[in-house]
Order: sequence, then C-alpha cells, then structure tokens
Amino acid sequence: MFRSKRNALVKRLWKHRVTKNEGDSTSETAEDLEIKSVAQSMLKRLEEKQLQLLVQSVESKGGETTDCVLLPKGDLKLGRRMVAPHILCCQIWRWPDISENVELKRLLCCSSVNDQSHICCNPYHWSILIKPDVQMPAHCQLDTERVKINTDRLMGEQESTETGLTPTAHRQYLTDTSSTAPRGPHWCSIAYWELRQRVGRLYPVFNPTINVFQLLPRGDGMSLEILQTDANLESVRRTREKIGIGIILSKETDGVWAYNRSQFPIFVNSPTLDDPDSRTLVVRKILPGYSIKIYDFDLAKLLENTRDPALLDGPYDPCSIRISFAKGWGPCYSRQFVTSCPCWLEILLNINR
Repeated sequence: MFRSKRNALVKRLWKHRVTKNEGDSTSETAEDLEIKSVAQSMLKRLEEKQLQLLVQSVESKGGETTDCVLLPKGDLKLGRRMVAPHILCCQIWRWPDISENVELKRLLCCSSVNDQSHICCNPYHWSILIKPDVQMPAHCQLDTERVKINTDRLMGEQESTETGLTPTAHRQYLTDTSSTAPRGPHWCSIAYWELRQRVGRLYPVFNPTINVFQLLPRGDGMSLEILQTDANLESVRRTREKIGIGIILSKETDGVWAYNRSQFPIFVNSPTLDDPDSRTLVVRKILPGYSIKIYDFDLAKLLENTRDPALLDGPYDPCSIRISFAKGWGPCYSRQFVTSCPCWLEILLNINR
C-alpha cells in the first residue's frame, strides 16, 4: 500500500516533466533515460510528505504556496558530469535547457537558506537571476562610503510622472482611503493602470513580499481581478488573461526585486535600470521564471547625488517603477509610452534607508 502510493506520486510527477522537445513524445533519448534513472534514485530519498509537496508544487506550477523539499547537499553523478539536486529538479520540471553553471536566485518563500546540510529542491522556490549591465558614468565613479544621502531629497516632493501626485499626496491618499489597513510604515504603494486610466485605489504594501495577480488558486495579495470592470477594448481583455498568477515583488536587504511567475514576459522600467548617461528610456524584458533587482538601494543613493540634471526630461520621480504585463513600450516597441500598454503597474516606493 505504501509503495503503491509512492509510485502513484512519482507517476504524477513524470506527467509534468518538461522536455527540450516538448511536442515530440515519439521516443526518449539516452540522455533522457539517464536523467530519469538518476531522478528516480533521487526521489527515493524523499519522505512521502516531501514527495507530496513536490507534486503539489509541480502540478500548480508555483501557483500554490508550498514548503521546502529538502535533500542532502552533494552533487549527483549524471553520466560524465555532476549536477546539484536542485539544478536537476529545475531541469526536469521547469527549464530543461539550463546548465549547471546558471545562477539561480532563491525566492523569499524558501525557508532553508540557513540549512547547512540540505538544499531545497522545490523547483518553484528558485528563479533564474538576471544581472543587468548598468554602467555608471565617469562622473559617478565615487567612493560609496563618501556619498551622503539626504532622505528628504530621495523621497522629496517630486511628482510621479504618471499619477501626477507627490509622495506626500500619495501618503495622504492612503491615510484617507485605507482606514482598514494595518497601521505602520508601508514600503511601497501600487497603482494599477489600464492604458491611461488608473483602476481602483492605491494598494499599500506592508509585508516584505506581495503577490500581484489576476487569478491565484491559493494565497493572498493584490488581486487585479477584484479592481477591474468590464473592458471595452479587446487588447485589455486579452492582456488580463495573460497576467495569470502574476508577479512577486519583494523588499530585500539590497533592493526591491521582481519575480515573474506568470506564463508571459513582463516589462520593467526603473530609475536604477536606466542608463544614467542617456535620455533614452530603458525597458527590460523579464521572461517567465526570471528574477531581477528592479531597484538597487545603493545605486539609487549614488544617482541621487550625481545624476546630471541636464539629462532629465520633464518631471522625474526617482522612486517610481513601472511594470507592464505582456506588452513592452519605449524606443524598441510600437508603443512609445507606458500609458499605451493595456495593463501595467506603477510601484511608488516609500523607503527610508
């Protein structure tokens, strides 16, 4: 009975295996058989409860919050090469093309970061790390220790380029309209937009992480579906369908991160992702399963003291980030402005550091 239940769980896992040639199920290659053999041995080391967690995570494609799936640290022998168990799980159930050298980022939902003897093998506790190559201009090459930030300037009375509200006005709006929200400092507030129309109220964020989604099987956060009304435009309706389980925003020690957990790309513009030597808008494309630091605290401090005012076109908010679902904008796209995107977010930071 015990063995048959384990076998049923393993079969459910293999039904969701992602292969390099997903549409071709005619035959398994020698590499496929080898991976399957090593994976079977690896899965035997999991307790039944851990196996059930892995099934739940894989079948929901990360849509449900699941605990860590722990295996002892130590590489597995796969042919002539060695592979870490968490990398192997990610290759089998998420990204078949990633190599052993890929840099993965552990999500904040993973609680095994301080475990010295085990590694989390839940493939949906990991993301592929994007490291943007943001070059600092020559006049910004200063000793960071000598840079003194004026917090009032960083969070100063500068208008949001899309909402037209100053940070003080945002805080007042939150005070007036969010009486049921928990008291205390919020690290950001989120505005949801459809084209040029803001939809719903600003959403204050108090916890370190926030889910922003259209449809989420289980979990909490900012539900865009609750805010939306019937859409007159087909482009808005189609884009809403692509948001799915959406994104995770997290405030961490080094900055603010975004993880794309949906099935479609997201597009990001941020003051610390822009080229500080150019007026050209930089919009980053973030594929499903990838994470990027969308706001770097140290770089923001440096830019606040060194950015050339001559390169600023019109109102500029150093604490505003824009994220568009499924549709890009800017010089490389047909949409020149974020207000031409069907569904997008404005993240208004309220961080004192």
